[in-house]
Amino acid sequence: MSLAAVLLTAGPICIVAGGTIALNIRGSAQTLARRAADNRQRAMHARGDLGPAPLVASAGVYRYLATATALCGLVLTLGGLLEIA
Repeated sequence: MSLAAVLLTAGPICIVAGGTIALNIRGSAQTLARRAADNRQRAMHARGDLGPAPLVASAGVYRYLATATALCGLVLTLGGLLEIA
């Protein structure tokens, strides 16, 4: 399998996945933040700590990381196109 095929496969996947969260399509960033908070709360309850779970990452953090992922996907796609030429 050539490097161009790998880059042209991974790049668009990163662009779509990162863009979906970065643009908060269907509330995906808020869903990730809620899911992380629920997981933290379950872990705290499993340890016996019944206090409120601390907020570690907000939806803005997930949107920022997804933007970086989408931009990296763009770089991978452009690298794959340059590899073909």
